Amino acid sequence: MGRFVIEGGRRLKGEVNINGSKNAALAIIPATLLASGPCVLSNLPNISDVDLSFEILRKMGATVNRQGKHVAIIDATSINSTEVPFNLAMKMRASYYYLGALLSKFNEANVAMPGGCNFGVRPINLHLNGFKSLGAEYRVDRGIIRLKAKHLQGTKIYFDVVSVGATINILLASVMAQGVTIIENAAKEPHIVDLANFLNSIGACIVGAGTNVIKIKGVSKLKSSNYTIIPDPIEAGSYMAMAAITKGDVVIKDITIKHLESIINKMESIGVHITRYDNSLRVCCADALKKADVTSQAYPGFPTDMQPQITALLTSAKGTSIVTEGIWNNRFQYVGELCRMGAVITVDGKVAVVEGGKRLTAAPVVACDLRAGAALVIAALGAKGITEIENTSYIERGYEDIVGKLTGLGAYIRKV
Repeated sequence: MGRFVIEGGRRLKGEVNINGSKNAALAIIPATLLASGPCVLSNLPNISDVDLSFEILRKMGATVNRQGKHVAIIDATSINSTEVPFNLAMKMRASYYYLGALLSKFNEANVAMPGGCNFGVRPINLHLNGFKSLGAEYRVDRGIIRLKAKHLQGTKIYFDVVSVGATINILLASVMAQGVTIIENAAKEPHIVDLANFLNSIGACIVGAGTNVIKIKGVSKLKSSNYTIIPDPIEAGSYMAMAAITKGDVVIKDITIKHLESIINKMESIGVHITRYDNSLRVCCADALKKADVTSQAYPGFPTDMQPQITALLTSAKGTSIVTEGIWNNRFQYVGELCRMGAVITVDGKVAVVEGGKRLTAAPVVACDLRAGAALVIAALGAKGITEIENTSYIERGYEDIVGKLTGLGAYIRKV
């Protein structure tokens, strides 16, 4: 699984470039199934989850050619299967996006229940009810979701709760349905907008992405496209936290500022100095950090994917901070690992009380999921001594060349 060895206490300084959005890429790659010709995707992050997505496409009959680290040409016109291999689907949550894409393309889809990071039950009833509203029948057979439809018909779909995954899946399923589909109480995350923009670039007719009502007018055929994926706001936010905990001075480049507003505002409220430029930020932190209350919410609120990282940062802030997880039921599993390093954190359900102000000390710790692993990297960078982090494959699912980037900023980190 791999291990990182990190010597804490080194001030980060310099520049770091942010790669393409993991969450956007993992939605857009299945969407290439719908194109009638090759699609060229640029600014892809060079991470293991993207490699896994490409492996899924290849196993189903598509051709995927890498053009360097961040560009790929995908030709899915030769797809000859409606089933995602079970062993691959179980490795990644985003595998369930193939349900919507395959259903849209073939009126049939067979995909295993999603895997990926283990921080809570991943109910997909909203997805399945949405598919049913479009005209599909479904059943679960030995852990595999099987969808089938004579044809898909546009309709109005209302989500009882905001769901990023369900919004993406219904977008994928409805772009070639007959008539108009309206998604109400839709999620607004930047990667949903990016998916809609990609689908429009291949001939879909989608309006309202980024608002709580999305309208999709079905089309009979989609074309090919060249498309550039948005920068990753969670990678950017993670490096902001790394700079802050080390009292560093780091310029974070190749970002979209508006996608980071909730993170920037929270960082500034705890005493991090941030200077905005057109497509970059300078993050400085010379003074002691202040306590804060943080609640993760659907966009444009503070992202759940930054909750572990901000919690790690708040261990160094003076006073008592309250962190509330507003999305997942079990996302504080990593807290025990921070406590190994001397953090004083009490968890009660979806609320963590962080007694900050004391410098952490090195300890052997284990990453239990992607963002938890990033939190441990942040903690290790600020801690006294040498920390060893196990299960680094989780971290590498979402952070391209994290060892090289941190080394370039002056950190001592190596992979074993």
